[in-house]
Amino acid sequence: MTARDDILALGQRVGQSIIGQEAMVERLLLGLLANGHLLVEGLPGLAKTRAIKSLAKNLNSELSRVQFTPDLLPADITGSEIYFNEGGKGEFKFQQGPIFANLILADEINRAPAKVQSALLEAMEERQVTVGGKSYPLPELFMVMATQNPIEQEGTYPLPEAQLDRFLMHVEVGYPDEASEAAIMRLVRDEENAGAHAKIAAPERLDPQAVFAARKEVGAVTVSGPIEKYIVALVFATRYPDRYDKDLAKLLQVGVSPRGVIGLDKVSRSYAWLKGRDYVTPDDVKAIVHDVFRHRLILSYEAHASDTTPDKVIDRIIELVAVS
Repeated sequence: MTARDDILALGQRVGQSIIGQEAMVERLLLGLLANGHLLVEGLPGLAKTRAIKSLAKNLNSELSRVQFTPDLLPADITGSEIYFNEGGKGEFKFQQGPIFANLILADEINRAPAKVQSALLEAMEERQVTVGGKSYPLPELFMVMATQNPIEQEGTYPLPEAQLDRFLMHVEVGYPDEASEAAIMRLVRDEENAGAHAKIAAPERLDPQAVFAARKEVGAVTVSGPIEKYIVALVFATRYPDRYDKDLAKLLQVGVSPRGVIGLDKVSRSYAWLKGRDYVTPDDVKAIVHDVFRHRLILSYEAHASDTTPDKVIDRIIELVAVS
């Protein structure tokens, strides 16, 4: 099997237990391929936790789940030095925290205070943890999936824009359709009827080397000059919207950062590779630009007053920016 066959098979196996959320499963694969982190926003019960658990079950990897709460401390994430006394000789040893896993589920990340959020986000950016003046590298296969509830904001600590920017994509999860809802009901019923102690064959777990091989192939995907110009033009339309449309300029306060350019390039190449191409098309860029830009735009007061969402602004930018 090729690396692409392995990744597609992984997505298919994950999708068997995540019904009606094909886009979220695809974004999980894109996060793996682009070596980035995901912020997933959706109402409770929409299979966000189940999705990354299913990914860990089908990928030979270690999963850590951290439930973020207001009393959480940075050391609860990164780990800390603990004093051991053995044979009359005492010494401090570093005990790793849950961040030292391959897949991290940061559940309701906005429920923890800023110190805890920054400890996680620093580890995401630097791919290492520093405690007591010593740095400890994180695993080569490392992806954080943080979740947020979009409607329950009481007692939360919203992520600052600079920290949001460290996520490769902001994925919004909606309700499944009627047919998927019925399939979910049947799936859960079958799982319950099978019984907790039923002997179920362990799924075939994909070796992480297949992910690394896939990343090498993604790195070889061609981005032509016109596509590069198109990506940059989309970004600059968020920074200088008055060049394109005066009404658009009234809706935007701050545009996309340079991380957005890098992210859009990475995810576009990953998306094209996943679709079986070794080159990026404008449709590849359009397919994922919402997920890459959504959390990087700061809308104006006028936009909020008129109930204009970031997705509507991105839709308008796609209409205005032409492929050269």
